[in-house]
Amino acid sequence: MRFLWREAHDIGLLADDRGACQAPDVTVLLGDKDRFAAEVGEWGHVLRRVDLCAAGQWLTCDDNMAFVGQFRCDVVDTVAWLRSGACSPLPFDGLSPEATHRRLMHRAGADDETEKEYRFRSQFRVLNWGPTTDNVTAHLFRDANRLVLTLQFRREEHLHRHPDHAGKVFVAEAPAEEFVGILEELAAVLDGNQDPGRP
Repeated sequence: MRFLWREAHDIGLLADDRGACQAPDVTVLLGDKDRFAAEVGEWGHVLRRVDLCAAGQWLTCDDNMAFVGQFRCDVVDTVAWLRSGACSPLPFDGLSPEATHRRLMHRAGADDETEKEYRFRSQFRVLNWGPTTDNVTAHLFRDANRLVLTLQFRREEHLHRHPDHAGKVFVAEAPAEEFVGILEELAAVLDGNQDPGRP
């Protein structure tokens, strides 16, 4: 698949998820929406549609137009973090991923949250990729060769529109290589296509 991406980039095309080459304005889907997926679509000047899904949920439902330069840098930084082995296992013995997420968020943003508590919680935070993903609080944990992602929608407007999401923590699991591979391919798609409206 990576060879196809590089070949496609060299001739100004993209490879879709079946390996067929298509024009740069088509939608590209990477991954499985029930685990983790990224879908890249049309341009809007310097912005491009990027939809993220995990655990069957559409994460970028509030703002799916990403500023490509910043978004790609954030994705690449996440890949480097994961490749470095910095992602840690679940930190509390006997707690499920959902319960761990809740415990990490228990004092998040409280006036008396200590710097130590903030730093501890922050080491698990992911998807801090700007306005496109700031409607979701997400944590990532390593479980041997798998990654466990926990997600919670946080905006009041979203929770009013989706009352069943209030207080809900969604959990997705994927092989580590699959997750990292999706991010690498996402970065390649964003890197390989310049805004067609720009010279």
